[in-house]
Amino acid sequence: MYLRTVTARTKDGPVQYLQLAHNFRNPTTGQSQPRILYNFGRLDQVDRAALERLAHSIRRFLEPADAAGLRSALQEQGLSFCATRSLGGAWLLDRLWHRLGLDRALTRHGLDAELERAVFTLVANRALAPSSKLSVTDWSAEEAWIPGWQPPALPEPDDEEARLAERKRRANLLYRAMDALAEGLDAVQTQVFRAIRGGSFLDLDVDLLYFDTTTTYWEIEDEDEGDGEGRPGLRCRGHTKDDRADAPQVVIGLAVTRAGIPIRCWVWPGNTADVTVIGQVKRDLVGRRLGRVITVVDRGFVSEENLRVLQEQGGHYIAGERMRSGKAAVREALGRAGRYRQVRQGLEVKEVLVGEGEARRRYVVVRNPAEAERDRRRREAVLAELAERLRELEGLTGDRRLRREAELLAEEGYRRYLRRTASGVLAIDRDQVAAEARLDGKYLLRTSDDTLSAEDVALGYRQLQAVERAFRTLKTTLDLRPVYHRLADRIRAHVLLWQCTQWAVWLAPSSCLS
Repeated sequence: MYLRTVTARTKDGPVQYLQLAHNFRNPTTGQSQPRILYNFGRLDQVDRAALERLAHSIRRFLEPADAAGLRSALQEQGLSFCATRSLGGAWLLDRLWHRLGLDRALTRHGLDAELERAVFTLVANRALAPSSKLSVTDWSAEEAWIPGWQPPALPEPDDEEARLAERKRRANLLYRAMDALAEGLDAVQTQVFRAIRGGSFLDLDVDLLYFDTTTTYWEIEDEDEGDGEGRPGLRCRGHTKDDRADAPQVVIGLAVTRAGIPIRCWVWPGNTADVTVIGQVKRDLVGRRLGRVITVVDRGFVSEENLRVLQEQGGHYIAGERMRSGKAAVREALGRAGRYRQVRQGLEVKEVLVGEGEARRRYVVVRNPAEAERDRRRREAVLAELAERLRELEGLTGDRRLRREAELLAEEGYRRYLRRTASGVLAIDRDQVAAEARLDGKYLLRTSDDTLSAEDVALGYRQLQAVERAFRTLKTTLDLRPVYHRLADRIRAHVLLWQCTQWAVWLAPSSCLS
């Protein structure tokens, strides 16, 4: 390929045009002839900046010596490289942003055009190059072209004081946008969800709604102060899902459709127990006008009160049950004889009804043969290690033996398989081993909806992985952490920005294909 000029005769005299061409061999004549790939227009009206960007993008694929030669050749023609910015990702997100009506949803909430563009800039950064709010100012000024967001150019690097002042001014604008979001967190989410749901190109299936929680932590020592009335601050220690029990954290809840599209997010204090949040989740989703919904929750959210709440206003649930909870109904469901029926995805199901009348409970026992084999191998490996550890105790006496026994009993993987004999010696509990073997590859589900088949219940619960995928995206692709905010409202706004980014990430393929 090469650039060439052609001259055309006009009434005002000869005019030169710039073209991008390449030569190909004519199959009929066998001669080489040019083929025009692109017309840049009149030479005296060519966008020189666009040519510079094109040359710079080509130079990235050249060897250093070739690139240096290209730069010298362009300089001889009076061209110089000023700057380049990435366009495609932000442009696509902006088209989707407007097509879904997210800009209108934010302006209806009271954000002016500048703050709406600031929110979009934060979302685009989270999707394309996650960084701190201060770093977003550099990214949007020097690396990416954000439609409608063109603040004054940053001062030159040698004017450090003026450059820092301009960066802080831009960062303050971003923080103002976050504060505006925080003032009406639920209203914004509701408006955005309705805008998305109203998109004709999107089939937002909400007959199954999945809910789960995760945590994110801060590298700080002190927890946030409480309100003085027994309620903790937002960042506090609690049960961690990041293996960071030493660090203050928050709990993040997320409700998504079966396709993995977020419906709403929540942020709670770090010591919030999963089982305590279902009531608020149910109340907050009333404004979504979801119609008949079957909520799918994991074992950590199951209590009789939560299940009752999920059935309010005609709702239903599919819930995981703890097989080792000790509940009489659970023991009966697992012990009931019956034949498994094979369904899709390599699963086997068995339906069990426990009780009668209003006390009747419907359970589905699910068995995965492949997982059962993995459970068996893992248990045999643990038992082999445990037997070796017990043999090491045989030569010990006194306090030394007691310490080693205490260490064994403290290890969760070993504790369930141990018992003390009549003589006080630790031994492997073979009855417990047999009981665990009966649970290999199984999990127990409970549902309130009699219209669902056992297969639908099993496969519906299996799709709870949609939330887990969303959380993985949150923590890896979109880099939720590190979170630099300390104010509770800005932490919540930060999570809402992530949710807006999730909408864009999930819906972009649908928008492009429609």
